[in-house]
Amino acid sequence: MNTVAKVGMTLNYVIDSSCAKYRDTPAIGMAMEKPLSYGDFHERIIALASRLLREGVKKGDHIGLLAENSHNWGIAYLAIVRLGAIAVPILPDLPESDVHHILGEMQVKTLFTTQKQIEKIYELRTVMTCPVITLDDYAAEIGVIPVITISNYLHDAITVLRENPEPPVFPEVAEDDLASILYTSGTSGYSKAVMLSHKNLTANAYAASGLKAIEPGSVWLSILPMSHTYEFTCGFILPLLCGCRIAYAGKTPTPAILQKLCEYEKPFAIFAVPLVLEKIYKKRVMPQIEKSPVLGLLCKLGLTRRLIYRKIGAKLCAFFGGNLQLMGVGGAALNPEVEQFLSEAQFPYLVGYGMTESAPLIAGGPAGDRAITVGSTGKPIPGVQVKIAAPDPETGIGEITVSGPNVMRGYYNDAEATRAVLTDDGWLSTGDLGVFDKGGNLHVRGRSKNVIVLASGENVYPEAIEHKINTFPWVVESLVLENNGQVEAWIYPDYEFIDEQTSGGSRIDRRAHIEGLLDSMRVELNEQLPKSSRLAKVFERREPFIKTATHKIKRFLYSGTAMVG
Repeated sequence: MNTVAKVGMTLNYVIDSSCAKYRDTPAIGMAMEKPLSYGDFHERIIALASRLLREGVKKGDHIGLLAENSHNWGIAYLAIVRLGAIAVPILPDLPESDVHHILGEMQVKTLFTTQKQIEKIYELRTVMTCPVITLDDYAAEIGVIPVITISNYLHDAITVLRENPEPPVFPEVAEDDLASILYTSGTSGYSKAVMLSHKNLTANAYAASGLKAIEPGSVWLSILPMSHTYEFTCGFILPLLCGCRIAYAGKTPTPAILQKLCEYEKPFAIFAVPLVLEKIYKKRVMPQIEKSPVLGLLCKLGLTRRLIYRKIGAKLCAFFGGNLQLMGVGGAALNPEVEQFLSEAQFPYLVGYGMTESAPLIAGGPAGDRAITVGSTGKPIPGVQVKIAAPDPETGIGEITVSGPNVMRGYYNDAEATRAVLTDDGWLSTGDLGVFDKGGNLHVRGRSKNVIVLASGENVYPEAIEHKINTFPWVVESLVLENNGQVEAWIYPDYEFIDEQTSGGSRIDRRAHIEGLLDSMRVELNEQLPKSSRLAKVFERREPFIKTATHKIKRFLYSGTAMVG
């Protein structure tokens, strides 16, 4: 390796530096279990990389990661990039057909997986001739595909490493070398394979480290998939960069499980999608206020509302273990009503905005900036430039474009798609619409493809209407669409809430109650909306919408088609 300038922005340099500085400090592990120290973590990375190298993995090879979160996932990823090989993280929730497409296109040389995922590759056994290593130590009793457990694989690798007095020699890895190829789980069509370099990821983590003071040794509870850049950069590389300890939930973070984990771990930071906070707000905060007429009345007055919200905010912090100082919210838009509550409750949240193609953060924070307005995503992060392209002369709204060291190299094997979003001088077209306020805060208005343009020429932003719909306590989620020149909404109700309200009634009573809720909501909303945005019809949908890994509805599945309730 020639110069620090060349390697200083590689993931390898970041991990080596942290592991040397915090060697005996706890680094990573499953929640409520003993973690690995930074020293042990580093030894396992080097040992695994050495074995992969001995077994023929070369710089530039594609290595698959199809697994749930764990410290072993992190070890595998960092061993892959140590060699200059390219990690291909695959979202665990992807269906079998998508997994087959990715593995077929990537031609991976090794695959790390788990028992929950392995059935997705059984039908690929004719092409899956590469080694398959199980990160959860799953040893298949019926050997459809031969597997190696990570414990055995690592044990042998560590033994060889310790017995050899000479440190292993790895290929030179530079900051502009590819680290990952990530398949997006977008809302607007087929997945694209995003190529991210070492520098894309480390630059974003370094920039994020300046948004909030972070103490070494603080605990970060991880509940989102590491195979998504949001959690990878902000919930994995960032805490490791700062000498923190990562604890993996290991289970679906229902409120009950989350409360138990937080009570034990007392996390400093959690990164979450808005759905987590919105559920807590609707299920735990609003019922407290609505069941008391006096409290409901007091919450309509500014001063008393803020005092009440602060007391509820203190209880929320206690729910998250009593030590929470950073709740990162991203991956989708946060409901404005929920954010207004969090702000007045003085809950320690930060809204971030980004996308896989920007590794991912574009804007967010910084913490403590009183000029950040509710409803915005804060300022562009350090080192990242944001411009609004072709702004509307009246509203200032235009497409958000981005330039910086975090912007992707392009889409794998797709020059046409790359040219469509990336200029020769490195500006990325996000496909999102936004506007800056006078304080320099970025407000995201939604996807440009989602904007409904009526025959009158007026623009309707469906996400803004959906936020209003989703504040109703009996609504789980909604989708606003255009149909024959009219704006319509589909609602997936909270059937548990409705069951409580119609307890003892007949099925006919229940149907009539739901119809009444839909109709009264349409009337109430239309009084709040501009004439052009008013809802012509509101329909019940009887099953959840299909969503991405960060719980955004896949709109392209529903646009232009009649939906069955």
